[in-house]
Amino acid sequence: MTLALDAAAADLLFREAQTANTFTDEPVTDEQVQAIYDLVKFAPTAFNQSPLRLTLVRSEDARKRLVEHAMGANGPKTLSAPLTVILSVDLDFHEKLPTLFPHAPGIKDTFFSEAAVREVAGTQNATLQAGYFILGVRAAGLAAGPMTGFDFTAVDKEFFGDGKQKSFMVINIGKPGADAFFPRSPRLSFEDAVATV
Repeated sequence: MTLALDAAAADLLFREAQTANTFTDEPVTDEQVQAIYDLVKFAPTAFNQSPLRLTLVRSEDARKRLVEHAMGANGPKTLSAPLTVILSVDLDFHEKLPTLFPHAPGIKDTFFSEAAVREVAGTQNATLQAGYFILGVRAAGLAAGPMTGFDFTAVDKEFFGDGKQKSFMVINIGKPGADAFFPRSPRLSFEDAVATV
């Protein structure tokens, strides 16, 4: 059986794509980011929650504030990337459900009236959307450098003081620079990863 996706697209999105650790200084434009978002917004989330929020870190001041909460090599990588994005969960995503899930407007209160329930559901679905976002970055011909090595409690305090957003990932984006990629690590075989019951 073959994929419906052609080989070049499969290479661009998966087989040849890797996490980038260095970038050129070619800028990433707002138009590119909007094109990425306008593609990946169509990917599914439960009840069409769409809880992922993107904060574009462009100013030198904001980048320095973010890097104060980075671990290890994530700081220098972030300082040198043309664009850095903070990915966060909107903990009040349910307020938009009457618009996003109009055939069941009461779901906002039926399922998501409790903050703890919203945080679990929002985190699951925003993490799913993060994967879509990385694929969108690759579809735009750019490289992504996703990182979780940050003090996200401190990032939240720095950038989302109202407590309504909870960050969980930072992604550097741009054209890959010199020695951008480490050798590809092994992947699990089909037999090791897939079971039939």
